[in-house]
Amino acid sequence: MKYKSLMINNPEDLMFGIAPKPVKTRRGLEIGGGQVYAELNFTLPIMSINDNTLDRVYEHYREIAEGALEHALHMNSKGIVLEFETLLEMTKTPSIGVEIVKIMNDICENYYQKYGLKSEIRLTPNDLREFERPARQRSSSFLEPMFELFERGMIAGGDLLSIESTGGKEVSDEALMMCDVKGTMFALSVLGVRDMQFLWQKIVSAANKHGKIAAGDSACGFANTAMVLAEKKYIPKVFATLVRVISVVRSIVAMEEGAIGPDKDCGYEGPFLKAITGIPISMEGKTAACAHLSPLGNIASACADLWSNESVQNIKLLSGMAPTAYLEQLEYDARLMNEALRAGRMHCQVLQQLLVASDVYTDPQALILSPENVIRISKELIKGESYVANAKNGAIAALDIIDEALFSGKMKLPEMETTYLPILRDDLNSIPDNESDFIEMMLPFIDQSKFIPAEYGL
Repeated sequence: MKYKSLMINNPEDLMFGIAPKPVKTRRGLEIGGGQVYAELNFTLPIMSINDNTLDRVYEHYREIAEGALEHALHMNSKGIVLEFETLLEMTKTPSIGVEIVKIMNDICENYYQKYGLKSEIRLTPNDLREFERPARQRSSSFLEPMFELFERGMIAGGDLLSIESTGGKEVSDEALMMCDVKGTMFALSVLGVRDMQFLWQKIVSAANKHGKIAAGDSACGFANTAMVLAEKKYIPKVFATLVRVISVVRSIVAMEEGAIGPDKDCGYEGPFLKAITGIPISMEGKTAACAHLSPLGNIASACADLWSNESVQNIKLLSGMAPTAYLEQLEYDARLMNEALRAGRMHCQVLQQLLVASDVYTDPQALILSPENVIRISKELIKGESYVANAKNGAIAALDIIDEALFSGKMKLPEMETTYLPILRDDLNSIPDNESDFIEMMLPFIDQSKFIPAEYGL
């Protein structure tokens, strides 16, 4: 573990738009340097991607970038980030993804040269290894096109590099559905950590080679999956809350390997990563409703440096194309936060307090994202001697916070939720702090037909 102390110790310093280690981009965005920017995330409408449709695919992305930047200019935006999350076909055939980056980068450069509008592209190839079962995390033939897209996509204009990596997901998926906290811990703090080390050494090396920014990962396939399952009442919200905290120990590995942020929005690990490492972060909340519902609409922006929306399809709304409409929503939210930043510390604190207060006691997943609780949990996430111990300590701290909120009467949960609290605590307490002991405990219970230990160096 690289981090043994917090970069931000005071909850009042965990603020939107300000990070101890701001990141400056090629066209001059200073993310975390006193300004919140919109980060627009978008995708295609439902359509096939093949040789016959490629021209239309390229036209969609041209239309998205043009529409977003034109409207940003109209709104007097100080700058935006366009996140290009690739679809399966765009990573399997890297030339497709590279061409889309080129198209959008040309538009970004045109608006920068003509009007001074600063914009950058976050390139996020999807993790193709997820589509192979049992997953071959280190020997998969899918690694080659993924890294070809990273390499060529950087050269084409992708300046911020991210991925939603999936190491451990073959174990996590079943553990989530069974509310198995030990299985989830094993998937994230053992398998996920090892895969992140393998993957992010390569990503950081490639970024450094080309003078690009290794930004960060996201535990979306774990923690956001848990949140969506909880929203649908398939699993308890208190369990999804623990998954969120446990996921931090695998996502922080990107920073340990040299990533500098801004991290990826859709895992919500960002506030903890910011507190521990000082990097700027991207977050999503109410404006992600186009992709999934969540209980984190306002509180998610409490310490965001980029404010994002999750993937919105390029479809026609009454006002215009959906990505342009979402850019407007993001930009208005960013304006409000930036106005508070300009007005001074007191105004920032008032706005942040209102954003937090509107959500914090409505759901345990929101509860742990208040700056005060983020700092408290983050201290526990770094005090142990192993990733397993840190994940366990953080999760127990989250349970303590939930119990305190219930005891005070500030938060109310149905009995179907509260009955899980002592069960989860007992399960966590039964996990040894030592990684080797935990692996020895878990291996007999993991379905070896779904999981290849050698692919994680086990």
